[in-house]
Amino acid sequence: MKVLRMLRNERWTPATRYFVVGLILVFIVFVGWQIREIFAPLITAGLIAYIFYPFVEIFRRRFHLRQGVAARIVYFFSLALIIAVPASLTPMLVRDLDAVVNDLLKTVDEIELLLANPIVIANFQLHLNSLIPDLRNSLTALLEFLPSDAFKLLETTSRGTLWFLVIIVSVYYFMTDWDKARDWAIGLAPVNYRHDIWRLYREIKSVWMGYLRGQLTLMTIVAVVFGIIWTIIGLPGALLLGLLAGLFSLIPDVGPFAATALALIVALLEGSTWLPVNNFVFALIVAGIYVVLINVKNIWLRPLVYGRSVHMHAGIVFVSIIAAVVFTGIIGAFIVVPVLASLSVVGRYVHARLLGLPAFADEDEDDEEPASPLAKHPARADLDPAAPPRAESTPVGLPPETPPNAQHTES
Repeated sequence: MKVLRMLRNERWTPATRYFVVGLILVFIVFVGWQIREIFAPLITAGLIAYIFYPFVEIFRRRFHLRQGVAARIVYFFSLALIIAVPASLTPMLVRDLDAVVNDLLKTVDEIELLLANPIVIANFQLHLNSLIPDLRNSLTALLEFLPSDAFKLLETTSRGTLWFLVIIVSVYYFMTDWDKARDWAIGLAPVNYRHDIWRLYREIKSVWMGYLRGQLTLMTIVAVVFGIIWTIIGLPGALLLGLLAGLFSLIPDVGPFAATALALIVALLEGSTWLPVNNFVFALIVAGIYVVLINVKNIWLRPLVYGRSVHMHAGIVFVSIIAAVVFTGIIGAFIVVPVLASLSVVGRYVHARLLGLPAFADEDEDDEEPASPLAKHPARADLDPAAPPRAESTPVGLPPETPPNAQHTES
C-alpha cells in the first residue's frame, strides 16, 4: 500500500512533461489536418457571431437581459429574416426572370447595332461586330439549364447545404455559450497567470471591437459616396444601390464588385434618367466611376480607417489585406487586420515580461517581481490572482466580463 501511495503521489519529471506535451501537440496537429475542411465554416460562424455581438449588447443593455437571452433573441430574429426575406422575394423573382432575360437579349441587339459600323481611329478601322455572335452564344449558354449538369449541381448543393447547417448551428453556440468556453479555456492556465490572460483577453477584445467600428465607418462612407455619385449621374435606384454597396463592402473586394455588377445591370436595362446617352455608354460610365472609386477606397480609405481603428500603420494594413487576398482568400482578407493587431498585443506583452518591464499601462515597475502576486497590493490581498480584472481596468466601451466559474443561470 505504501508503494502504491508513493507511485500515486509521484510527480512527473520535466522530461516526462515535455514528452507528453509534445505528443499532445502532434496529436492536435494530426487531427487538425484531417478535419481541416471544417475550419472555414467554423471561422465563418465565428465572424458572423462577432458581427452580431453589438446587437446582442444593445438588447442586453436596453432591456436589462442576460447575455444568453439577448443572444438567443438576436439569433432567432436574424434567422427568421434569413428565411422570410428569400421566401417572400422568390415569387417576384421568378415572375420577373423572363423579363430580365428578354431585356438582356435586347441589350445585346442594341450593342450589335452600335457596333455594326467600324470604328475609325487615325485611318485605322476597328471591326467589333464579330464579337456579337460570341457574346450572344455565351449569354444563351449562361441562361440555359443543362440537364447533363444536374447531378453535379445536386452534389454541390447538398455539400453546400451541409456546411450551411454547420455554420448556422455553430453561430448559435458561439453567441450563447462563448462565455463558458472562454472561462474554460482561461481556467486551463496556471492560477498565477490567469489574471494576465484576462487582461490580454480584454485588450484583444478591444482590438476586435475597434475593427468592427472601423468596418461600420467604412460601410457608411462607401454607402454615402456611391449613393451620391449614382444619384448625380441619374442611375435609377441610386440610394438603394449605394446602400447595397456599403453593405457589400463588408466582404473585401468581392462585395463591392457584386454591388457594382448590380449597378451595371440596372444601367444596361434602364439607362440614365437625364444623361442623353444610350444604355451601353451609360454602363461604361458606371464602370469607369466604379474603377476610380474602388481604387480610392482600397488604396487610401480602407487602410486609413482600419489603421486608426486598430492602431496600426496604414501601409501595413494595405499590404496585409492584399497578401491575404492572394494567399488565403476572402475570409483571410476579412480577419487579417485584427489578427495582426491581436498578435501585436501579445507580442508587446511577451516583450515586456521577457525584459521585466510593466506589461500593462497601469502596472508599476516595482510590481514586476513581488514575493507574491499580491505582496505589493495589501489593500487588494483579498483578490484571487486568477480572477479577471476589476471593472476599472475594462477598456472604454466594453461591458464587464463574467468571472470564471460563475454560474450561468438563464431563463
